[in-house]
Amino acid sequence: MKFSVTFGAVGAGRDPRGLAALARLAEECGWDAVFLEDYLVYQGDGTVPTYDPWVCLAAMACATDRIRLGTTVTPLPRRHPWKVAAEAVALDHLSGGRMILGVGIGDPSDPFLPQASPRVLAEMLDEGLAVIDALWSGEPVHHHGKHYQLDGVRLAARPVQRPRIPVWIGGNLLVPAVRRRILRWDGSCAYKGPTTASLPVLPDDVRSLRAERGDDFDIKVSGGDPAAFAAAGATWWGRWIAPGPTTEAERILRAGPPALG
Repeated sequence: MKFSVTFGAVGAGRDPRGLAALARLAEECGWDAVFLEDYLVYQGDGTVPTYDPWVCLAAMACATDRIRLGTTVTPLPRRHPWKVAAEAVALDHLSGGRMILGVGIGDPSDPFLPQASPRVLAEMLDEGLAVIDALWSGEPVHHHGKHYQLDGVRLAARPVQRPRIPVWIGGNLLVPAVRRRILRWDGSCAYKGPTTASLPVLPDDVRSLRAERGDDFDIKVSGGDPAAFAAAGATWWGRWIAPGPTTEAERILRAGPPALG
């Protein structure tokens, strides 16, 4: 099992320079990855300074050598998929092949999210992922979908990682469409239950996913007993570090990953 921390790029000490320093400390203290929540306005609160997570990831890539870096999660319907594809490739090269792209339909509190039903946002997510995967091939892409149109466009720069940058799926494990999406891609960073009344992901949930997909698949969980999740087949355990004093974040990072027993 590998261990990660997740930050929001929000508030004092969470600008690109501050997050680069925290990522460097995480690497020095034995963590395996640092992920950023992808907000432009953090959880819809326009009073809190929020920094573009992709610029922060670039700073973090330059400050580290080993740890994985990525988003958990990017609300893909808020973005042009071709822009996400190009940015992710650039980060994969900048980091030497350490990028992970986590995606979801987005937080309803996000003021920049399209005003559409969850069904339409899910359509945009699935179609956007198809566009991104095709663009990462380096071949001309002809895509004529419901939400996106491309006619022979090519991104010649390809990811360092093969066959692609890992794509992890977020969302509610209890929604069948989310579960199907998880099983089509490279990993799960999903939660369980609605965001307004979330339930803990349990080792049995991990066993169920592992039974459906097999071993060639990452499952990231948060909270609970890391050893129990590792025994169930989870490959990543993560800790969310709430916005607040940098000293508290540093304390958590310096403590290092939890022991497995």
